[in-house]
Amino acid sequence: MFSFSLKEIWKQIITMTTYKDENGHCYDLTSFKRGDLLEVPRTLFTHFGIYLGDNKVAHLIPDILPVLTKNSNRIQQMVTNDRLLMGVISKIASVRVDTVEDFAYGAAILTNRMDKVCSKPPLNNEEVARRAEKCIGSIDYSLLWNNCEHFVMYCRYGTAESFQTIQFCEAVRTIFISKKSVLVTAALGLASVFYLGLEPYTALPAFFIPFTLWMAS
Repeated sequence: MFSFSLKEIWKQIITMTTYKDENGHCYDLTSFKRGDLLEVPRTLFTHFGIYLGDNKVAHLIPDILPVLTKNSNRIQQMVTNDRLLMGVISKIASVRVDTVEDFAYGAAILTNRMDKVCSKPPLNNEEVARRAEKCIGSIDYSLLWNNCEHFVMYCRYGTAESFQTIQFCEAVRTIFISKKSVLVTAALGLASVFYLGLEPYTALPAFFIPFTLWMAS
């Protein structure tokens, strides 16, 4: 006969539902509920996803690999930074399902923090998860107008918006109306004319117009 104390049984349950990645981050799966909005702060941006249960997260992420290969095993592997960057540039993305570990990419996870920021109340958690599951697959992508935050905001609050986009646009507006930016722009224009041999009327438009159109599309 085997005999186990309640303490030993509870310890075994915790071990089975807690995952530690190679960077030492622990993810307690029991703290996540189906339909929760998961948030991962990164260096330049924050990544978002919807928890589906059973260690699965649905998230919108740029990825160039589906264009380069039809090998589903390779595509399903964790999206690397190179794949992500090329996906952003080419505007190729999908809503895919990954483990909590792959979604977090070694960072800490915040749960439902947007509930305190969004003006609309969250939908029922099951409805949130169903919305996310219906979106799985290839999707139109835009760095500013249809990113991972738009996806989770639609799923959880019924409104596709991005606070990161709003903050970025405000920052750009501040830069462009500042006196310092005028001086920097003038200096770049003069440098282009004198050192690169560009004509004054083509120097700045040649750089700023394509960049602005790409960002705004």
